[in-house]
Amino acid sequence: MAERTPRALAAVLTASALALAGCSTLGDDNGQLDDEHFGYQVSGPLLTTNAASMQGASTQAQRLSGRLYPGVFVPGPGGEMIPNTDLVKAQALPGAQRRVSYTLSDAAVFSDGTPVTCADYLLTFTAGQLPELFGAHLPLFDDTESLRCTPGAKTFTVVFKEGRGDRWRGLFDAGTVLPAHAVAKKAGMSEEELVDALHSLDPARIAPIAKVWRTGFDFAEFDPELQVSFGPYVIESFGEQGEVNLVANEHYYGDQPQVERLVVWPGSADSAQLYEHDALKVADLDEPDPEWFDVNAENNRIDLTTVHGELTEVLTFPDVGPWAEPAQRKALSRCLDPRAVAQASGELAGVEVPVAPVHVLQQDDPLYGRVIDVATPNLDVDIAAASRISGAEVRVAYPYPNARHAAMVESMRRTCEPAGITIIDVTESGKTLADLPHATLDDQGNPGYSEGNIDVLLRPVDPMKEYPAADNRAANVGALRAQEKALWEQLPSLPLATQPRTFAVHRGVANVVPYAGMNGISWNMDRWRMLAKDDIPPAPDQG
Repeated sequence: MAERTPRALAAVLTASALALAGCSTLGDDNGQLDDEHFGYQVSGPLLTTNAASMQGASTQAQRLSGRLYPGVFVPGPGGEMIPNTDLVKAQALPGAQRRVSYTLSDAAVFSDGTPVTCADYLLTFTAGQLPELFGAHLPLFDDTESLRCTPGAKTFTVVFKEGRGDRWRGLFDAGTVLPAHAVAKKAGMSEEELVDALHSLDPARIAPIAKVWRTGFDFAEFDPELQVSFGPYVIESFGEQGEVNLVANEHYYGDQPQVERLVVWPGSADSAQLYEHDALKVADLDEPDPEWFDVNAENNRIDLTTVHGELTEVLTFPDVGPWAEPAQRKALSRCLDPRAVAQASGELAGVEVPVAPVHVLQQDDPLYGRVIDVATPNLDVDIAAASRISGAEVRVAYPYPNARHAAMVESMRRTCEPAGITIIDVTESGKTLADLPHATLDDQGNPGYSEGNIDVLLRPVDPMKEYPAADNRAANVGALRAQEKALWEQLPSLPLATQPRTFAVHRGVANVVPYAGMNGISWNMDRWRMLAKDDIPPAPDQG
């Protein structure tokens, strides 16, 4: 069984390869795999580059879009937040009400040569202010009050609600700041008109912008005019098997990527074929011991590492409908056994998975031990308390089919059955936050309701970015404890266990540092480097 190092995994420095972009299939003209792919495979689907949409937030779109639309802060290998000073300088200003000023680099431009300006950040801000109109999932923006932007400006300031905004470094995260000028063009506006409309907060004026933002970055209808980047990579094409072909962004203002071309494969791609033809260089896998890989083979080319990581897997409840009622949520929580769910997850992952019942902190945060006692009373199953909703049917789903999540839901079914509660797995080909009942807003500002087709969604979250709360500093322990108590009373999500991950890294690729946060192992994709054949280390001695 693989062991986990504290917070991040130790750096794995290995590996390889060539890169061939523009390949829309696995094979060449003769149907044979081209062994010159530099392939990176994620564990789920590739649906969108918009990590702030409900679809993107559910499927960890950051694993692709984190190096297309970099965040103001980037994750470090130890979970720290590193200022992205190549792009922007962010500074908290003095005063009773929190304000943060942002100054964008003059060199920061998109791959089409258009400058990155405050309009791009105003677009994200407005999506966070009007999530029902945009179909956005940007929880930390609940702390914000205003952002004023002068079209074309490289500076702007965010003002927060009184006493709020401790987690401001999580704003404008990887994959959430999209090209406002491209959105404006699709919506039939100039950038100046877009900024004016966003400032108005008038749904009628913003609706055309929100529509483009919500669906324009989805791969279901790939639109290259929207997929411009201000990161080290830009999308060249989208393939027939769901793969995304990336090339170096020649307009990037930082260091150019070490690997000029690579292919990002969805989890549905045939890993065995990719590996057989040496096209699998880096992967985020669901299985700790995949059938296609023989760890004892003399010619095996990759190292596997399995860990329980940075994220917490939770059951997210809808904000409207019957399961929006805290009493309903609480009753369901009393028949769910997080310890059994964690055990089921760990058995499939091949690593011990800890229960993680705290909302506001990651499981390995130094302050976790000073907050966990607020949550632990909720871990024990209480069939009598759960029986108040006896007869309920609960439709549970997760973002893509996989055996580990299926085992977790089966564990829930078993422990809730004695309370007369029926847990049904309705995942099918995969579900997202958009499939939950949710509030909507039409272009006249009238509130509405989408019924959805699931009741709860099992998904990974970063506790530091999912819940507006106090920062993780010792001085804030009292506030964190109070906020944890309030979250257990409301239960917007039910935290269960940490998310285990298995990483595969080819020995011919250097500078790959596994990271189990939202950005995944691709957090420093542009630093991956091919080794010469003579420099590739041999497989470890299995004897």
